Amino acid sequence: MIKIENLSRNWKEFQIDQVNLQIKTGEYFVILGPSGSGKTLLLELIAGMWPTDSGEIYVDNKNITDTPLEKRGVGFVYQNYMLFPHKTVFENISFGLNMKKVDKKEVKIRVNEMMKLLNIDHLAHRLPRTLSGGEQQRTALARALIINPKVLLMDEPLSALDRKTRNDLIRQMKELHQKFDITMVHVTHNFDEALALADRIAIMKDGRISQVGNSTEIFRHPADKFVADFVGVENIFEGFAKKDGERLTIIDTGKVFIYSTEPKKGPVHMTVRPEDIILSSKKVETSARNVFKGKITEIIDNGALIKLTVDIGEPIMVFLTRQSFIEMELNIGKDVWTYFKATAVHTF
Repeated sequence: MIKIENLSRNWKEFQIDQVNLQIKTGEYFVILGPSGSGKTLLLELIAGMWPTDSGEIYVDNKNITDTPLEKRGVGFVYQNYMLFPHKTVFENISFGLNMKKVDKKEVKIRVNEMMKLLNIDHLAHRLPRTLSGGEQQRTALARALIINPKVLLMDEPLSALDRKTRNDLIRQMKELHQKFDITMVHVTHNFDEALALADRIAIMKDGRISQVGNSTEIFRHPADKFVADFVGVENIFEGFAKKDGERLTIIDTGKVFIYSTEPKKGPVHMTVRPEDIILSSKKVETSARNVFKGKITEIIDNGALIKLTVDIGEPIMVFLTRQSFIEMELNIGKDVWTYFKATAVHTF
């Protein structure tokens, strides 16, 4: 387990401020945030590349806050791979073992096994400059994993790769995580990577942690407006909440009244995911508490999905499959009905 308590470091132009995190043993943990949010600096503090101003870092209940980088038992994969340009793939991967004075025969066996596992054994005698981005990344992963680290830290490991190579490596990283059963901490700004790989996600902003949770909690129940905006919640409204009976909350946006099952009072933000909204060209009987007639004001073709904006008093975004969109013969200006349940309305 990695435990971070009240961790702070001031670089004058930026600071990590009172970060608290607990990452479980064997967990694939993703730190997600926009550029400049401090993700990489937090990773480097865990690795021991910078001294801390305050706070403590624990790995397996051992305080490593002041432990030198090379004694932390931590592997690190850099965004630009940081392979030794004058060393072959074999020599890059074997570097950590040689530093530990491992017997040469054992080094050869272990490196060959690792290269075979990552499908780069045919590249053993190649130099980094002759490799593709995916091959360089596999070499960097092999070099980090071969020393059997307790924790593997990865800084934007897939950012420089094309979509196909990235998807291939995502599948392989899942397999590596299961095979080696180590704690992995992966920094990215890419939502697809986070959703595909993470057991849990931390959202970071301005050197602070905004929210920690699994993908459902992060994407469907954002903690604040920043998280909602960042993870792409298209429908965010402000309003005033009050109790409506025993079980429901009613929120007045000034233009519409929206029901939620979450107990709230006073000024609130609320979100509704577009995929939770049903759209119909006619009014139908439904158990949904939120029923609104509106007019289509915008249509955006995203390929498999069609994104529609409907004016119900507030502009609300709805997703439809292409087939449904064609069958309903929708166009800008057409009147439609929207339905969503009170349970689909998240407030904060």
